[in-house]
Amino acid sequence: MIKVGIIGSTGYAGGELVRILTGHKDAEIVWYGSRSYVDKKYAEVYQNMFQIVDAKCMDDNMDELARRADVIFTATPQGLCASLVNEDILSGTKIVDLSADFRIKDVSVYEKWYGIEHKSPQYIEEAVYGLCEINREEVKKARLVANPGCYTTCSILTAYPLAKEGIIDMSTLIVDAKSGTSGAGRGAKLPNLFCEVNENMKAYGVASHRHTPEIEEQLGYASGEKVVINFTPHLVPMNRGILATEYATLKEKVSYGDVKAIYDKYYKDEKFVRVLEKDVLPETKWVEGSNYVDINFKIDPRTNRIIMMGAIDNLVKGAAGQAVQNMNLMFGLDEAEGLNLVPMFP
Repeated sequence: MIKVGIIGSTGYAGGELVRILTGHKDAEIVWYGSRSYVDKKYAEVYQNMFQIVDAKCMDDNMDELARRADVIFTATPQGLCASLVNEDILSGTKIVDLSADFRIKDVSVYEKWYGIEHKSPQYIEEAVYGLCEINREEVKKARLVANPGCYTTCSILTAYPLAKEGIIDMSTLIVDAKSGTSGAGRGAKLPNLFCEVNENMKAYGVASHRHTPEIEEQLGYASGEKVVINFTPHLVPMNRGILATEYATLKEKVSYGDVKAIYDKYYKDEKFVRVLEKDVLPETKWVEGSNYVDINFKIDPRTNRIIMMGAIDNLVKGAAGQAVQNMNLMFGLDEAEGLNLVPMFP
């Protein structure tokens, strides 16, 4: 039985980790970390866990936690994991970090986009970017995994096969994405109040969203060239879900069959990536509560562009589900253990 510790267990991603791991046959949560609710019963913070979780919330003592847990999930704001991790901790446990601290390989890029000093840059090179469908073998050997962001997971997986095969002009790539409000976290913020969000839709982080360099870096590895994109996120009045619509110019004339064969080449054996039937377009509702990514595309011969679309649940495949998928790989388990979650509808 894998002993699991969670720091940040009372945020939305942390709460989703608890929900998923309570149904994982090979894992036991031994530490419900939450700086805001120390000594408060976890089920009083999340009443849905009444008579399911009896434990109390604990602090974020990484040193003690490393002695008690086989793996630590850090579902915390940027900067915390980097400020706490050290060789003693990594020699005693594995870490899956849900923040951006170890996702970007260039520390100067991280510090520019996140506006903070990186406290442990010596571990950036070692950290494995935990997009399982792309870095599966590296994740299996890792002791520190950088769990990808929600927008990035959806955006990268949607475009990855075409970037890898070189059939799109990467300099023309535009990513337009919409997210439910849980992506902003559980903290009280004026722009996320019900009256601000309901019956409304708005762009934010225009030309400045922090996930931009992460998408660029990973698609740069795929395409073998420096990638610079336009990425525009939007907030929509729903709890969960991300829909990414991506546009790029085709380098050559291709048919539906040509492109479908490329997606099938990369994803036909992937449990959690569903390439939809022709003309069936992804919807967030069809992945809600699950670890699936639904992907499809449409060729526009009039403009010589291709429109790629992807949908995920931002709290599952975009955060906690992907983190558990990484844990499963790190411990040699069935990658889908605890993640056979049928999408909820309605």
